Amino acid sequence: MTSSFRRILLATDFGDGIYVGQMRARLDELLPGVPVVDLVHDLPPFRADLAAYLLPALVRDMPHGTLYICVVDPGVGGERDGLLVHAQDSWFIGPDNGLFAPLVRSASGAKAARIGWRPQAMSASFHGRDWFVPVAARWSAGADLGLTPVDAADLVGSDWPTELPAVLYVDRFGNLMTGLQAADRPRTGSLLAGARTLPYARTFCEVAPGNGFWYENALGLVEIAINQGPADRALGLSPGDPVGPFLTPD
Repeated sequence: MTSSFRRILLATDFGDGIYVGQMRARLDELLPGVPVVDLVHDLPPFRADLAAYLLPALVRDMPHGTLYICVVDPGVGGERDGLLVHAQDSWFIGPDNGLFAPLVRSASGAKAARIGWRPQAMSASFHGRDWFVPVAARWSAGADLGLTPVDAADLVGSDWPTELPAVLYVDRFGNLMTGLQAADRPRTGSLLAGARTLPYARTFCEVAPGNGFWYENALGLVEIAINQGPADRALGLSPGDPVGPFLTPD
């Protein structure tokens, strides 16, 4: 895999605080002049499984030629490997903890490699700054990373289901993104969410304020919402909670 990225996008569960700034400062030191964009930093903490199903949808409409540094890494400092993945004409660096498994499975021609190189000086608890950012810089320069190709079937998470009928992410409005693809769901069907059964609507303006519904969001996922209200609080749902099944009229 050769490097030809034009920008770097960061996706983490770090939230507010000191960590994102440290990664950006290290990137500016090692790759000055390369644009760095914050894609998302409030992924559910420690839930690489949830982020894994959101990631393919997040990057679906992003520009090609992008390098993503993705860090949801509760096993940092342990035995898990680092990965370099090429998929959808972009590249991804992060841990082999399931985070990239759905992406590799769903993207035609995707390739993954384990990263053998590590810096001489590296903290045990902040591999985003101390390993994955230097990997990006070293790869950009064409330096050796000790890459070993790995089959998709050997990645952590390769045996996970194609979809995840659960809440992946809650946005600031309280809308609930799920791990279900919306394209093949019947628009006449209702979705069981918490204790309520919600009908389909194309968008918010088709639903009276205060009413709940499901729709196909801009990422292609089934999303649960209440028009002008927080669906997470109204339905008592949080990231990781199950949703479904879909119910069709008799």
